[in-house]
Amino acid sequence: MNEPARPAFYALRRGGWRDYVTLLHPPYTLWNLSYVALGAALAPRMDWALLGWTALAFFLALGVGAHALDELQGRPLQTLIPTRVLVSLAVVSIGAACAIGCVIAVQRTLWLLVFVAFGAFIVVAYNLELFGGAFHGAFWLAGAWGAFPVLTAYFASALTLRATAVAAAIYAFAMIIAQRMLSTPARAVRRKPASEVTDAERAIAPTAERALQTLAAAAVLIAAALLLARA
Repeated sequence: MNEPARPAFYALRRGGWRDYVTLLHPPYTLWNLSYVALGAALAPRMDWALLGWTALAFFLALGVGAHALDELQGRPLQTLIPTRVLVSLAVVSIGAACAIGCVIAVQRTLWLLVFVAFGAFIVVAYNLELFGGAFHGAFWLAGAWGAFPVLTAYFASALTLRATAVAAAIYAFAMIIAQRMLSTPARAVRRKPASEVTDAERAIAPTAERALQTLAAAAVLIAAALLLARA
């Protein structure tokens, strides 16, 4: 008997520790963290310790918290993680991310609290589809998961926003829009009963997923190149 299709190309077999790896959406989490590195590397002054703490905060808020909240909404990854564990992961990780942001704000500038407040709000409003899903569209996804990490990391280092940061944020925004355009149909095919998948969908979905993998790798490599240039 054939195994049912995995809910995502990076999803592991269900059960145990594998569910927690799948929950992190590894390619997408690395993709989003690359924007933190991008913003930090473009700032006039490179602060490696600050980058480390900022990346940790985004990993906790987006990589763990956002994905735990998302899994609470209908189990899209089909994990067996108990609901109470998902809630705990979301509360602890988002709370820790906010705490890191507040400490950095006290050390650097209190204007960073605006970024912390927005991040805390959007990660909950988007993933729980609050306010009737008003913050759950493509615009908010690209803004929160693309542009926001770039602008936050740049501002934390430079204490201002310049055209360089805005241009990089627009790039990140566009990349997330491309991600959504590719991932939405590919994910829909994976989650359909096999009998309902058309030949056209079956042919297009693998190409879309390979494109997603390539884009994720490209985003990480660009960020790595910029960090190496600043090393």
